[in-house]
Amino acid sequence: MEALTKKLEAFMEHMTSRQQALEKQMVDLSIAVRGISKKPTNGDIEGHHSGAQPSNHVAGIDKRSSSTRFVKRLTQEKMVKRRSKGLCYNYDESYSKRHKRKRLFWIRISVVEDGSADNWYNCSIRSIHHDGRIKASSSCITFLNQYVGQRQVINKMSDDTLHLDLYYVVELRVLKTEQDSHLKIGSFRSEVAIVCLAKKEVEKIDVYAEEEVEYGLRRMVGEVEECVLNSGLLQGSARIVRWQTPFYEFKNMEELPVSYSDFKKLKLSPTTPLASPDLPKLDIGLEWGTLPTLDDVNRYMDTNPWKPNENWTVMKAVSAAKSIRKKQSGQLEMSNVLVNAGASNQMNSNSKEAVKNKLRNSFFVSMNGNAVGGGTNVALDALAAYLRYFEGTPRDDWQELHDKLRIAESRTGAAFYPLFGPALSLGIISRRMVHYEAVKYEKERNGGFLSPLGYSASTVAAAVDAVCSMEWYLLLASRSQKCIEQSHSIRIWKWNGHLIQYTVVGHEGPAVLLVHGFGAFLEHYRDNMNAIADAGNRVWSITLIGFGRSEKPNLVYTELLWAELVRDFIADVVGEPAHLVGNSIGGFFVSIAAGLWPSSAKSLILVNPAGLIISERSFPLIEVRSERPTSGATWLGSRLLMLFLRSIVENIVKNFYPINPERADNLLINEMLRASYDPGALAVLESIFSFDLSIPLNFLFQSFGGKVLIIQGTKDPLSKSIPRLSMFREYCKGITIKELDAGHCPHDERPQEVNSFICEWIEAMERKLQTC
Repeated sequence: MEALTKKLEAFMEHMTSRQQALEKQMVDLSIAVRGISKKPTNGDIEGHHSGAQPSNHVAGIDKRSSSTRFVKRLTQEKMVKRRSKGLCYNYDESYSKRHKRKRLFWIRISVVEDGSADNWYNCSIRSIHHDGRIKASSSCITFLNQYVGQRQVINKMSDDTLHLDLYYVVELRVLKTEQDSHLKIGSFRSEVAIVCLAKKEVEKIDVYAEEEVEYGLRRMVGEVEECVLNSGLLQGSARIVRWQTPFYEFKNMEELPVSYSDFKKLKLSPTTPLASPDLPKLDIGLEWGTLPTLDDVNRYMDTNPWKPNENWTVMKAVSAAKSIRKKQSGQLEMSNVLVNAGASNQMNSNSKEAVKNKLRNSFFVSMNGNAVGGGTNVALDALAAYLRYFEGTPRDDWQELHDKLRIAESRTGAAFYPLFGPALSLGIISRRMVHYEAVKYEKERNGGFLSPLGYSASTVAAAVDAVCSMEWYLLLASRSQKCIEQSHSIRIWKWNGHLIQYTVVGHEGPAVLLVHGFGAFLEHYRDNMNAIADAGNRVWSITLIGFGRSEKPNLVYTELLWAELVRDFIADVVGEPAHLVGNSIGGFFVSIAAGLWPSSAKSLILVNPAGLIISERSFPLIEVRSERPTSGATWLGSRLLMLFLRSIVENIVKNFYPINPERADNLLINEMLRASYDPGALAVLESIFSFDLSIPLNFLFQSFGGKVLIIQGTKDPLSKSIPRLSMFREYCKGITIKELDAGHCPHDERPQEVNSFICEWIEAMERKLQTC
């Protein structure tokens, strides 16, 4: 792939010149203490002016041997006093520029006698309303802003998000320079960046890092903390201080209601954003690092030990809809090469567009993308444009945002996250900032009042609902990290900015992924995970987006969306091809994933799968609908259906377990009911009215080309098992079928038998794969 060149050149040139001009103005105000070490060497620090010889009786001077110079220890307080009086640090005389004098003594600076803070910009890079800075201001007198380009974090970024991140790093450095501060930029592991401060004789460091819920980031912060504490350089004086942006003043996660209805009864008010304090910068000899470009990032990522499989990177770049069209045209193998080259060209094109967009004062990172770019003030201006969608405007940038809003509004309020999701994920703006601005605008529209009947503008309602929903799922995720209620520990994976719950059991062996059906969640495999892991496998069970305690964003849910989630989970979390197990509609999702991206799966194990089976001769030309707009009838139908399902959910679930109805217990029923009240649950239910099962299972099996096991409960109330099994045998070549006296969920109704089928199948498949 041809190296990306001249990304962001015009914009970066402008910002770099601003930074250089400001840095020149700061020369007289800052201290350049170079090469501080525990054994001072000649040339470390020079006196800067001429004048009378000072007295030898200077406070703070220690006598060394006759062959060494005196050492004067300066605290930050002493440095500030001398600077305010215009005195040199080496002489009790006025400072004058460009005039040096022989050094009287060495200066050793006690940089942080009262504490210093390293503000670690990891995933929150905003410059205002920054709670990490607010927390640091109460205990630290000096402050270092540090942005570390972690490969694990960059790996997860889309092209647009990476553009946005780099733009804002540029603006953040300029802003810090204007505030008589600075931003240190590094492209290495965070623990290395922090330990480097210890080598500068920083005696105490408090590293302020945002509290994370995503498993990968929590693990990364833990590794940093362990490395720093065990480095020996700071001798136990370092600590990691975790901060978070409280949307609600709710501190005890153990007391958090798991029901959104009960949570709303608490009537908690969102907190008001606070201005970030200005803290004195850490004034020691540091290399501040250069502003990164996309070329720099690409070179840096080329040496990435966590770099994903290149084939999977290409696989993830192709949507499910495009993959179906290529499968039907029989050009998939050749298209993989074209996709790889096309991705490079597209990134080059997007990069050039990004520069042009910033120069023409666009809110957006690229002309074709929907992500709002720029710094905090730009994002807030874009938010103002979004909220005022129904008002006329002469501004071109506002009109452009309104055009993007109309395109992205697949259902009411759905445009908010595509527009502002990346900025929220990066922390350029916070959820409470969005809430504050939206409510403030609503009050402006209504003479300072809020109507008890709701918001007067749909954009205000969409913004408020989105951030409140995001906060609720963040609270649920935080609670899952602190309160272990299930038999398995919960981990969080962020997919397209949304929080997805999963768990993993086992430490070695083949990878197995369990995918539940409609309305269920990962605990539906409660009695399968350990048994399959005990047979020598590593087992993942996931709660799909829109179900259980995973996030339920305001978007249009389709079978292809869920299949892409399965694909990305395998690539990002599992990290290798897996044996895919799916029940009901989950079986259809994993079949799509294996059929469209065969390299993601070793085999398919389908338990009472949903999906059509048709004659191979009559394979239709599959038309994938890219747009599935909702209607008033869909809106009303989903609400009526939800009320009906809540009233009979217990009977429905028990009907799925005809042999062992006691297995349809309170754990399943109560969690299904709880999830039905979550924000966004109705959007998921609306998908029933637009679901497309037209992709035949036998088409997907043929496209996959691997082995398939069907486990069918013969008393499934949702399908006629005998004719369905006959269709499988007649039109699906090479599959294996196991029949079981059970209902729609044999894996949970008769787990021991199903576990035996699965473990024997995996063992046989692994033997065949080893001999190939």
